[in-house]
Amino acid sequence: MTLFRPCIDLHEGAVKQIVGGTLLDRGPGPRENFVSQRPANWFAERYRQDQLRGGHVIKLGHGNDAAAKSALSAYSDGLQIGGGINSDNAKEWIDAGASHVIVTSWLFDQAGNLLGERLQELVAKVGRQRLVIDLSCRRVNSGAGKPEWRVAMNRWQTLTEVPIDFGWLDRLAGYADEFLIHAADVEGLCGGIDAELVELIGSWGKIPVTYAGGVASMSDLEMIRQASDGKVDVTVGSALDLFGGHQIAYSELLQWNRNH
Repeated sequence: MTLFRPCIDLHEGAVKQIVGGTLLDRGPGPRENFVSQRPANWFAERYRQDQLRGGHVIKLGHGNDAAAKSALSAYSDGLQIGGGINSDNAKEWIDAGASHVIVTSWLFDQAGNLLGERLQELVAKVGRQRLVIDLSCRRVNSGAGKPEWRVAMNRWQTLTEVPIDFGWLDRLAGYADEFLIHAADVEGLCGGIDAELVELIGSWGKIPVTYAGGVASMSDLEMIRQASDGKVDVTVGSALDLFGGHQIAYSELLQWNRNH
């Protein structure tokens, strides 16, 4: 069954909602939809009280470690952590209270080729049951008239060699407890989900997957449930009143989980 999973996105130590793909190495700063006056541990404590498990804390760049650790301390073993994770620090984040570590960019070389030995290193350090692979992706022009998506690394700036297809999902599932997939092209825009992507990952459905990107209404949750046959969970960002949005009330999401 499709469930709501919470999130805490951190940038420069603050809880923020950022439009996908605008966090660049050069140029102007990211486009921010929301900057919270509340600390990260306030959100984590709220999720703990509401018994929402399986959410993620994402560190977007440097300067977020203290805020991330405060959130994990407030909800020990209830949140996953991503952003700058590698085999050297993964165990440290598990010890700090993370239920799982989330990894993307470190798994690839600069050209976007997957480094399989790094997956093996991570599994050796924390175990497959503690690892989430982030397969956040962008649409690419296949030239075949069919939608295709490719995993994007480095804050979604660089496309990798890995497509979102059954072959790669099968291969990577052997190393991971879950997948996290942001549809980067619609992330933060509150303009609706990428339903074709949801249908694809739902039709695969062999390990838990959380989708993020474009959710703008409760009907989008229902669309995700139907398109994935209930096999894909969802996180909601900029549209949520908890993050300054006006389209979806946090209380509605809590009720959704109770009903499902």
